Amino acid sequence: MRRGLRFVPLALLLAVVLELAVFVGVGRALGFGAAVLLVFAASLLGLVLLRREGMRAWRGFRSAAAAGQPPGGQVTDGLVGLAGALLLAAPGLVSGLIGLLLLVPPVRRLARAGVRRATERRVSSMVAGDLFGPRTVRVRQGAPQPTPQPEQPVVVDGGRAIEGEIVEPRH
Repeated sequence: MRRGLRFVPLALLLAVVLELAVFVGVGRALGFGAAVLLVFAASLLGLVLLRREGMRAWRGFRSAAAAGQPPGGQVTDGLVGLAGALLLAAPGLVSGLIGLLLLVPPVRRLARAGVRRATERRVSSMVAGDLFGPRTVRVRQGAPQPTPQPEQPVVVDGGRAIEGEIVEPRH
């Protein structure tokens, strides 16, 4: 975990450089005023969606808890929606585009599945079961696989190998 954290400052620096480069490119193509207006509109939309997604996540969590169902699906859906709205609210065109994509249902489903897999890898199977419910396992019918036979012991007696039986050493 700590090894991955050492790259966070570099990733943030690259994100800022990318945001600036895209802003300058859009500013040259559409004009500076239009680029600023676009960033402002995206941030305002993100703030509105942040409130909506937060309330939606809380209602989903409460309804799952009230029904006695595992809340993991609603929690991950809410986290992906909140992350999308937060990225949209952050000033920047690239982060806004990523945030907007996270709010589109097919992309949101993919992100939710990724969050679930990452969570299941990092927590115990008991906690994952409490969060997401029992796992569904696919079983495929096919030809039975041969079971491996245990190897027979090989005993060396005076330089010769005797397979399948254990020989007492000679004195």
